Amino acid sequence: MDKPSLAADLLLPVLGYADKEKAAVIVLDIKHRWLAVDVIAIGAKDPCVFHPREVFKAALHHDSSSVILAHNHPSGDLEPSPEDPSLTEQMIQAGEGLGIPVLDPLIIGNGDFMSLRETTGLWAAWRP
Repeated sequence: MDKPSLAADLLLPVLGYADKEKAAVIVLDIKHRWLAVDVIAIGAKDPCVFHPREVFKAALHHDSSSVILAHNHPSGDLEPSPEDPSLTEQMIQAGEGLGIPVLDPLIIGNGDFMSLRETTGLWAAWRP
């Protein structure tokens, strides 16, 4: 999983065209090979809310070394919502504290994706 497109290919069948917002986590081994994909939250038409405990519960259950997060935007609009950067920062911080880094969060919609790692500067504070 060294490219966001590989993670997106794995997640598109789960999140790509869902009519409700869903959040999922890809748990990875030490060589960044995927171990599992877990849906961790399902919302209504509005955003689904999830907590680091759901993300890292899945990671710990699968003995993961790192994670990739994803959620869909049922509207198909890939632009981050106002909540997306703060939620991402919270997940990065929690992952660092547990020694399970968040490699990327993806937004998925209408068969396409956006990597927040590639489009934001959130990792500058956490990763030199």
